[in-house]
Amino acid sequence: MEPRSGCPISAAVEVLGDRWSLLVLRDVVFADRRYFRALLTGSSEGIATNILADRLVRLVEAGILTRGTAARGQRARYSLTEAGIRTVPVLCALGDWGLDWRPDSTELRARHELLRDGGPAFVEELMDELRVHHLDAPPKPRDGPSPLERLRAADQP
Repeated sequence: MEPRSGCPISAAVEVLGDRWSLLVLRDVVFADRRYFRALLTGSSEGIATNILADRLVRLVEAGILTRGTAARGQRARYSLTEAGIRTVPVLCALGDWGLDWRPDSTELRARHELLRDGGPAFVEELMDELRVHHLDAPPKPRDGPSPLERLRAADQP
């Protein structure tokens, strides 16, 4: 994908600049939705099948996700690449802005408040855990629940 200009912000926006791409990434990162059906049915925003299919293709072509090979009758699993994992701080920054400047529902705030309160160290731990789940990296020793476990617990009512 050839960028329109040499501007790094423009290049990033070309890949991540539409709302559906960011929401698909959100669901892969924070909700571990890695299959088409899970992404489709788990989207509270109601993404259409053709839009989801298009965004998954775009994210794979951009090197943000990989699509696992699936035998006939099996589902393909999507995984984050290192570039995809490195979008986590961007998602966190967008969530911080949303917490501060946009109305939201109280039950949907908990995950992001945990990310904000945990700070950069928590985000780095989360990214390390995503590398284990998506890139088969060796796990790092940890005391207590993992960042993903804590985020999923925060999502529970």
